[in-house]
Amino acid sequence: MVIRMIEEIGKVRLDLKHYPGEDYYCDGAVEDELLEITRNYAEVEYPRIIEERKSWPVLYHLSALRENIVDWLPIDKDMKVLEIGSGCGAITGALARKAGEVTCVDLSRKRSMINAYRHMDCENVTIHVGNFQDIEPDLPDDYDYICLIGVYEYAQAYMESEHPYEDFLRIIEKHRKNNGCIVIAIENKLGLKYWAGCKEDHLGTWFSSLEDYPEGGVVRTFTRNGLLKTARQCGFSDIAMYYPYPDYKFMTCLYSDDRLPRTGELSSNLRNFDRERLMLFDEKRVFDTVIKEEEFPLFSNSYLMFLGNAPEIKYAKYSNDRTEDFKIKTLLTESIRDGKAVRQMEKHALSKDAEEHIRQIQRAYEKLSERFEGGKLQINSCKLNEDFINGKRAKDDTFVTFEYLNGKTLEELLDNCLERNDLEEFHVLFDEYLERISYRIEMEITDYDLIFANILITEDGQWHVIDYEWTFDKAVEAKEIAFRAIYCYLLQDEKRNKLNLDSILEKLGITESEAEGYRRQEMKFQKYVTGKRMSMEEIRGVIDQPIYALSELPMLTPAEKQKEKVQIYEDKGTGFSEEQSFFLEEVMGCERKFRLVFEGERKALRIDPCSDFCIVYLEEIRWNGKPVPLKGKNFATNGVRTGEGVYAFSTQDPNITLQLAEWEQKQENVLEVSMQVTKVPEETARHMQKRGLF
Repeated sequence: MVIRMIEEIGKVRLDLKHYPGEDYYCDGAVEDELLEITRNYAEVEYPRIIEERKSWPVLYHLSALRENIVDWLPIDKDMKVLEIGSGCGAITGALARKAGEVTCVDLSRKRSMINAYRHMDCENVTIHVGNFQDIEPDLPDDYDYICLIGVYEYAQAYMESEHPYEDFLRIIEKHRKNNGCIVIAIENKLGLKYWAGCKEDHLGTWFSSLEDYPEGGVVRTFTRNGLLKTARQCGFSDIAMYYPYPDYKFMTCLYSDDRLPRTGELSSNLRNFDRERLMLFDEKRVFDTVIKEEEFPLFSNSYLMFLGNAPEIKYAKYSNDRTEDFKIKTLLTESIRDGKAVRQMEKHALSKDAEEHIRQIQRAYEKLSERFEGGKLQINSCKLNEDFINGKRAKDDTFVTFEYLNGKTLEELLDNCLERNDLEEFHVLFDEYLERISYRIEMEITDYDLIFANILITEDGQWHVIDYEWTFDKAVEAKEIAFRAIYCYLLQDEKRNKLNLDSILEKLGITESEAEGYRRQEMKFQKYVTGKRMSMEEIRGVIDQPIYALSELPMLTPAEKQKEKVQIYEDKGTGFSEEQSFFLEEVMGCERKFRLVFEGERKALRIDPCSDFCIVYLEEIRWNGKPVPLKGKNFATNGVRTGEGVYAFSTQDPNITLQLAEWEQKQENVLEVSMQVTKVPEETARHMQKRGLF
C-alpha cells in the first residue's frame, strides 16, 4: 500500500511524513466502530448514538463533555495550539473553535482519521501521524498553548530516555512561546476514587497506583508533589495547579488553590463508566473530611498543571449535561485592578440556543429585585454582557456577571446544626428561610431554585440569593419552594436523614398527597432541564458496570476462611493423614506463592489449593530448585486438565499429589509453588461438569 505524505479529509490535513506504515497501538474493533460513526454521522447525532450503543469506548471518545477540560481556557483566534496525543479528537474540536491554528500529533493513523472525520469542517487543523520524537524536530517554537491531556503518564512508552518525564517536558518547552503555557491533565495516583474502590484507570487493577505500581509497566501517574518536583527540576517556576472534578475526563467542576471545594460540593462520585468498582465508603463524606482537614489537593482524583502564565479563571462549573437551550458554564475570574485582586462570577452560554437563557437571568434579576425590595432577601447584582455595534454582535459570547460575595451558604449552616445535633437551631434557620422567601409571594415571579446552597449569608448577617437561574413568571406557593429545598437537601446526603421530614411537612402544612405531587413535579422539572437526552447518571446505568458496596460483599465466616487456606499433607512412610498435615495461614487470594522447607525425607506431598470448587493454574512447582513436571507417574491430581498447567476441580476436596521417592532428597528439602486459584460456585462447577468441561 502506497501512503501519500499529505492526506486530506475534508478541510483537515493529515501529515504522514513520519508515519511508520502501521499502527503500533490499537484498541481493536472499537476503533472501526468509531471510524464508522464519524464517517457516517454528524456530531449532533453523537448523543443519540452514545445512548443507543451503551458502550464505554463510544461514550469516552465521542461525549461532548470531554471538551470541558479545555473549553474554559482563554484561547483566541490569534493563538496557536499544539495538542500532543490527540487520539480520536475528544478535545480537538474545542481547540479548533477557539484557536487560530491547531497542530495535532498522534501515533495512530486510524485514530487520526477518526479525529479528521469528526472535525472535517475545521480548516485550521493539521494532524501529524507518527512517533512524537520523530515529528518533534519539524515543529515550530511559537505555540501559545501546548496541551497534553491524558498523555504525560505514557512518556516512558515513547521516550527513549533514562528520565523520560523530565526529558519530555524539556523537549516540549522548546516549542512554547515566551509567554505561552504547557497544560497537563493527568490522574492523581492517590486519587480518592482509588481508595474508595475504583480500579486504576490504565491498568484496570485495584489499588495499583496506591501501591506504586508493583507489577511494573510503562504507565505512571503522579501526586501533586511529584508533578511539582518534576516541573521544578526542569526549570519551571511559574506553576499553577488546578483540580478537575470528578476527574479530567468528564469534568463538571474545576477548582484551584485560590478556590478549593467547600464541604457538601463534591457529591457526584459514581462517575467511572469503564469497569466495575467497589464502594468501600461514602466518597462525599470522606471528601468533606478531607476538605475540612485542608487536604483536598492531596486526594483530588485528577490534576491540571499549568507551566507558564496561568489563566485568570480560578473556578469553573459546567452545566452542559442538559438540553441545548440550557447549556451554560459558570466561571470565577480574578483580575488586578488598581493593585487589588477583584473577583467576579460569570455565566456563559455554551450554545446559540442557550443565549436566550442567559438573557433571561438578567431579566430575572430585575424582576426578583423588584419583588424583594424592602424584604430580607438580597438579590446578587447581575449585568448582561452582550455588546452590539450597528445592530451586529461585537463578540460571539453572551454572558452575565455577578458580584462575588464571601460568606457561608445556608446549606453549610444547616449542616453545622445537624453535626452539633442542634435541631432547635436548625428549625430557627429554616423558619427564617421560610419567612424571607414568603415576602410578596403573590407576585407572579418566582425563583424555583431557592435551595439552601443558593443562599449565602455574609458576615454582616445579610441573606443573598447568589443563583436565580430558574426563575419563572408565575406565583408559586412558599410551601412548594420550601419543600423542594428540603427535598433536595435530604437527597444529597444520607447523614441528613436524622432530620424529621414529617415535622417539617406539618410545619409547612403539606399533606402526604401534596408531597407526592411535589416529588412528581420535581421529576418533570429535571427532565425539562435535561430534555430527551439521558443524564450522565442514566448513561452509567445503561452501560451497567456493577458497583459492589462493602456492606453487600460476602464476609467470610471462620469456617469459610478455613476453606480458603492451602493445606499441605506429608507422607513420611505411613501415607497421608490429617495428623500429618498443616495449613498455610497467610496464603490466600487468587495469587498463591509459597516456599516451604522440610527437614528429612518425604515419600510424597499433597497440596490442597483450597477446600472448594475451583480452577487452578499451576505456574510452577520446584523441588530443591528443579522444576517438577506436571505430568507422568510422579504427578497426580483429582482435577481435570483443561489447558497447559490449568486444572478444574468439581469437588470441594481438590488435591495435587507429588511422588518424591525418585527425587533427590536432602537434609533440608525446599518446595516452591506458584499458582493461581479461582473459586467457582458449586452450581457452575456442576453445570460445567455435565458439559464435560470439568
